[in-house]
Amino acid sequence: MRRARWLAPWKDSFERPVIYHCVTRVVERRLAFGVDEKEQFRTYMRMYENFSGCRVLAYCLMCNHVHLLLEVPPMAVGGLSDGELLKRLGAIYHKEFVAEVAEELAEAREKIRAGLGGEVLAVRIHERFTYRMHDLGEFMKTLLRRFSRWFNVRHERTGALWESRFKSVLVEDGVAARAMAAYIDLNPIRAGMVADPSDYRWSSYGEAMGGGPRGDGRKARAGLVRAIMAHKGYEADARHWAGKVSKDYRMLLLEDGVERLREGVNERGEHEVKVVRRGMKKVAVAEELDRLQRSRDVALRRMLRCRVRYFTDGAVIGSRGFVDEVFGLCRDRFGEKRESGARKLRGHGVGAAGMLWSARDLHKGIG
Repeated sequence: MRRARWLAPWKDSFERPVIYHCVTRVVERRLAFGVDEKEQFRTYMRMYENFSGCRVLAYCLMCNHVHLLLEVPPMAVGGLSDGELLKRLGAIYHKEFVAEVAEELAEAREKIRAGLGGEVLAVRIHERFTYRMHDLGEFMKTLLRRFSRWFNVRHERTGALWESRFKSVLVEDGVAARAMAAYIDLNPIRAGMVADPSDYRWSSYGEAMGGGPRGDGRKARAGLVRAIMAHKGYEADARHWAGKVSKDYRMLLLEDGVERLREGVNERGEHEVKVVRRGMKKVAVAEELDRLQRSRDVALRRMLRCRVRYFTDGAVIGSRGFVDEVFGLCRDRFGEKRESGARKLRGHGVGAAGMLWSARDLHKGIG
């Protein structure tokens, strides 16, 4: 019997973020995704994000697997208004279908006003769609199925595209969510595909910095702001990206914690040192490097450039208190002899020692 997926015990709370790292892989790990496939997957991802009310905080679309850092807020108290429901339907359905649903709702509301009932009918119309909203499993299932249908038609194939159920890890907001977002955005670096994470178009950081053909990157910037700053009460708002938030996140992505420098001779024949990206002066670079060398971010940055199995198979990732709390609330998922939840990260994960803990004590494939 298939075991129920790990879900946050507070999944219906409006006070605490509910964040998951989701990973799904192509069957037999085939290198199936080219440019067109990645663009289409991202299009569907944004469509279902708008439909479901879930938020993509960070993502990376690789050639044979997909990473999503997904926040799943609860449904609003009282549900959706008719107008909000129709707006969400417009994200994934054609106009004619949405117009038919609008007509059904209008008839039900007219019956209510005339005292002829209609309340049950209106509720049923909403429930036809809202069961797929604000739900981790439904978001992933509908997104992956929609893309699979498109992929099979395009490539004249049949059968399963994904090798198994998607994996998900419950992630604490704060250090854990920030590290997980960076880990996701660094996938192309670990694979040797680009030298700078901003150069990879099909990731949250690449989209945030470059925009892409169908947008200006605001959605990606808003997601990263939420991933990095949710613990401080920041909502998903791209306006918070500029300045310290984007700079600190980029420092986490860089291998040595500083922007690359370029030496040369300027038009006046003078020797000159320039920062290749985004305006940090040489003195500022030196100060930043000195600060980071004294901080735990150095070890964390090095760790994020390695494959950390805990981030995909750890079940729960966060502070020791966070993992122990989930353990206490989900005690039935563990053996009777287990006394505590938090487990130290080993192998490649030791760079986060003292900062991050896992619910699973992994032994193989941890570096």
